[in-house]
Amino acid sequence: MLKRTYLKLVEMQEEQAKRHLDEVRNIHKEMRGYKHDFHHHLQALKGQLEAGEVDRAIAYIEQLDQNLQSVDTLLKTGNVTVDAILSAKLAQAKAEGIAVTVQANLPGELLLSDLELSIVIGNLLGNAIEACRDAQGEKFIRLSISMKGCMMYFYLLNSAGTKKTKVGTLFKTGKRGFHGFGLQRAETILKEHGGWVKYNSEEGAFTSEFLVPAVRL
Repeated sequence: MLKRTYLKLVEMQEEQAKRHLDEVRNIHKEMRGYKHDFHHHLQALKGQLEAGEVDRAIAYIEQLDQNLQSVDTLLKTGNVTVDAILSAKLAQAKAEGIAVTVQANLPGELLLSDLELSIVIGNLLGNAIEACRDAQGEKFIRLSISMKGCMMYFYLLNSAGTKKTKVGTLFKTGKRGFHGFGLQRAETILKEHGGWVKYNSEEGAFTSEFLVPAVRL
């Protein structure tokens, strides 16, 4: 890939990642707002029920439920940025009928920047969602993120279509644009931090895993 083309793709993807981060931060901010207002909602419901306005209270609850569904936080990892990235991507996966299983536990501060986390995790999950679209039968994403000492370990298994042919550390694809390049960017960022990433394609499944220094000793 020509240097100029590569740098242009890097710039475009970073802009895309920044926009995505802004979106998920807004979702997280809105969720914090709901938590802050929770006491007020309880007081309003209590007043309506004490006044015997049951139908009005039910309508109030239904409205709250609809609003909360639109900004649903799926999990809490311990890291606000990762929470926001995962919540947005996994909500997208669930909306597409993909069964999602997640186990994640992280410290609040990581050595990777918010932008780097968005590019790495966002690309890997985006690739997983895209692969699930090509899968036959059950569509699933199983994700585990944990700390191994000062290292962050990420393991992702997802359903996929046919087995892909490996070229170097990546895989051939007939698709253009960011497809494939996103995995390359994730690999570059992780290596810059002294980590490694591995991808493996099998018939009907794809795995992504990485290990990277994430906290200072």
